[in-house]
Amino acid sequence: MTQSLTLRRPDDWHLHLRDGAMLQGVLPESARHFARAIIMPNLVPPVVTAADAAAYRDRILAALPEGAGFTPLMTLYLTEETDPEDLAAAHASGLITAVKLYPAGATTNSASGVRDFDKVRGVLEKMAEIGCPLCVHGEVTDPEIDIFDREAVFIDRVLDPVRRATPGLRVVMEHLTTADGVAYVQAHDRDLAATITTHHLIINRNHILVGGIKPHYYCLPVAKRENHRLALVGAATGGDARFFLGTDSAPHTDANKQSACGCAGCFTATNTMSCLAEVFEREGALDRLEGFASLHGPAFYRLPPNEERITLVKGAPVHYPAKILTGAGPVTLFDPGFPLHWRVAE
Repeated sequence: MTQSLTLRRPDDWHLHLRDGAMLQGVLPESARHFARAIIMPNLVPPVVTAADAAAYRDRILAALPEGAGFTPLMTLYLTEETDPEDLAAAHASGLITAVKLYPAGATTNSASGVRDFDKVRGVLEKMAEIGCPLCVHGEVTDPEIDIFDREAVFIDRVLDPVRRATPGLRVVMEHLTTADGVAYVQAHDRDLAATITTHHLIINRNHILVGGIKPHYYCLPVAKRENHRLALVGAATGGDARFFLGTDSAPHTDANKQSACGCAGCFTATNTMSCLAEVFEREGALDRLEGFASLHGPAFYRLPPNEERITLVKGAPVHYPAKILTGAGPVTLFDPGFPLHWRVAE
């Protein structure tokens, strides 16, 4: 039985760090194991210009623990007023790595997102021209569409038409949650990839609702039926380079999670590698964990994989703190619901 596993240091291709006291509190949890991360721009106000991205990057770098080897890969928040030339200059300079599409109202701090896709057509065409990836929160927000169907409807109504209208546009479907999404990615071998989160590999909608509402399992896109979870596990562990890790680790204080209108998000930065090792071991796919966590993402983003290595070791159950204490308040760590025997050797 494998007791240790060495792999290239992983990257997180979808991460929320927030700002201020929360940023100070949660950044060390990602910097401990991950070398790079695509940083989400849905602050208040959002990161919409190159100047915004530069200022946010500087705040992240200032908050890093001394000696931490972590590179934030910045993104711009796509709005109907996004300036294609500002975006192109930011991408050419290396300031930004991608642009994030939030349909208006889809998730936390998404009110500034896109409502009329015709208004961003010029921006998308510029992105296709320069090779800048579009990271997509793939849900429609129409109130008549059931929340469990919003990803599948988005593919048909929005994503596929946008991709057909913009040849060469490189798209990452973020935090995939459905078998429909897996099938869509598998049907296209160019310019399309998807991230899969730690928690969507582990929980289905029963975990949120059975035996009482579990606010710390509530996320957007919401976890779906078990058959969808199994499709995600198959995609993640199957070795297909179109699928890679994006934790969507999303910290909210306990007060904001455990309220009458609780915030969406699971905080997984601290224990993701332990969780993933358990999932991949169960599938007999530990040899494919490095691809999912460390190789497929850089390949899609046209970046070199990390040269540094980490080693996962298996032993007695690992005891993680139940909460991360931040200056903004306590943040509850995702609980996978089973013992974690793998840990990153320090």
